Amino acid sequence: MNKVFYRGILDDLKIWSEKEDRKPLIIRGARQVGKTTAVDMFSKEFE
Repeated sequence: MNKVFYRGILDDLKIWSEKEDRKPLIIRGARQVGKTTAVDMFSKEFE
């Protein structure tokens, strides 16, 4: 069974993507907390 958890980071990424003067994105954090998964999920919505 594959569950997808809601990630608050997705809201933050959406806000970042809507800024006109956004800077390059760097996501840092502990190992195995879902950084790559969050970026993969967000990339499906981002142009």
